[in-house]
Amino acid sequence: MDKRPPIKTTIKAAIDYWSRLIDECDLSVDWLEAHTHCWRCGCEKNLQRCHIIPHALGGKDEPGNIVLLCSRCHADGPNVTDTDVMWDWIRAYAIAFYDTFWSIRGMQEYKFIYGKSVMDEMREILRIASISEDDEQVSGLIKSHRQAAIQEASIYFGQPYLNAATMAGCFRMMLKKIAKELGVRFPLEGATEKKPKTPWWMDV
Repeated sequence: MDKRPPIKTTIKAAIDYWSRLIDECDLSVDWLEAHTHCWRCGCEKNLQRCHIIPHALGGKDEPGNIVLLCSRCHADGPNVTDTDVMWDWIRAYAIAFYDTFWSIRGMQEYKFIYGKSVMDEMREILRIASISEDDEQVSGLIKSHRQAAIQEASIYFGQPYLNAATMAGCFRMMLKKIAKELGVRFPLEGATEKKPKTPWWMDV
């Protein structure tokens, strides 16, 4: 197998090329920060120059074949010869706020694992504790206990941030901590009830 030569296309060249063709609303970043934030997840990490069409499939070292992704998104990206597939994938994950991508993925993972959304469980805890969602203490509770839960998690070796399963676990621990402080039994009644569900890989 031939060793792949180092990529010569610069980060600036890729941004200059695509910023003329792609609306930044299709990304998780704006073009002013596209040199520091992953185009898919929006996280500020060391970016990698990612071939849209892989080198192994004949992809060229040129600005029109390079996007900027963090290491995790680079590994998750499509490796096919159709350029549109890469952009369809990046657009599908576009978010409006930086550094929220993996939290959102964690919430999706939480709902798949537990059958209820984080917010629905939080609302139910507050209802049982007779606390209004608008109460000033609620945001403080969420912030402090979320941070405490994250302190009890670790980043998998070689990864730049917490993965979706770990984020889901952090949300679960956060809810447990909040429920305990408010004197609410958690998991909530009926939450552990076994219900048939379609595996995610069949939900198409």
